[in-house]
Amino acid sequence: MINCRLPYAQVVDIHPASPEHPRAAKTLEHPLMSTAPLGSIRHDWQLSEVEALFALPFMDLVFEAQRVHRANHEPNAVQTSTLLSIKTGACPEDCAYCPQSVRYETGVGREALMEIAAVRESAQRAREAGATRFCMGAAYRSPKAKDMAIIAEMIREVRSLGLETCATLGMLTPEQAYELKDAGLDYYNHNLDTSPEFYGEIITTRTYQDRLDTLGAVRDAGLKVCCGGIVGMGESSTDRASLLLTLANLSDHPESVPINQLVKVAGTPLDGAEDVDPFDFIRTIAVARLLMPRSHVRLSAGRQSMSDEMQALCFMAGANSIFYGEKLLTTGNPDVERDRQLFARLGLKPEQRPAEFVESARAPAHETTAIRPPAR
Repeated sequence: MINCRLPYAQVVDIHPASPEHPRAAKTLEHPLMSTAPLGSIRHDWQLSEVEALFALPFMDLVFEAQRVHRANHEPNAVQTSTLLSIKTGACPEDCAYCPQSVRYETGVGREALMEIAAVRESAQRAREAGATRFCMGAAYRSPKAKDMAIIAEMIREVRSLGLETCATLGMLTPEQAYELKDAGLDYYNHNLDTSPEFYGEIITTRTYQDRLDTLGAVRDAGLKVCCGGIVGMGESSTDRASLLLTLANLSDHPESVPINQLVKVAGTPLDGAEDVDPFDFIRTIAVARLLMPRSHVRLSAGRQSMSDEMQALCFMAGANSIFYGEKLLTTGNPDVERDRQLFARLGLKPEQRPAEFVESARAPAHETTAIRPPAR
């Protein structure tokens, strides 16, 4: 176990000393800053510590991430989610990566909020394909009041199928967060996207604090948090460290941390962005695992351009969740059969739904209603 101490040297015994191998042990020096061992649950990380993790030799970093992963999760199980766009296009935001922004000519048309029955049918197909969580995404700045009742009914329908539910609908008020909780929503996704320092280069129509406020409303309502970011938008390694630092220093770690590789879409400002080095992406997965040991780290957007070998290294580095089948909102995703073949080659298996979820899914709606704070 590598302890984060300054100064620090760990002796790794390669094999017993012998005349042929007079120096049978290597010394690895990792000048990190805390006395807490890697894998501890912490919310007081410093940027210098996170940057030091990124700077570790690749093999050491992946080894430590795998060790921490095995200490906190079933080692060969991967949580599988399916994501459906329930309302597509015409988003007023200017996120530089997003083909759904009304500001860019990307060929993505406007599609109204789906019918409840169609969403249920998609969720049924996802369950039959092996997904355990169904995520519903809508291109809003924030959801309209007239749509909230419809979305709440979608959540109830999906949950009745025995699937965990997740939604990503943009910014939420505290009241909207409680409304979703009352409908039976399990997870809410709201990514930070990048570091606070680089954020203004990617988005100008909402602030970083807006995002943090939504995360606070979601947590206060008793929902589980899904929050991560995107790698490959032109950010520096320090920006990646700062993003993960922000996530790890939240009062509670997100239960799910999606790490996305930028999917470059013609017509968006980031269409010509330089490709990210695969090893840099894998380092980001590994550091996320070390900073947030109990979270599910999701290998998210961008998998369609990753080789099986790269995905295998991501799983070795601590990724234990994927989006499975269908389209990933408006960009592609590996099909179910390719994922099944990859799982078989690697000896991986889909993670089962937690027992406490199965029990709560059977409870009548009134038994899962969120308790709101008193009105002020």
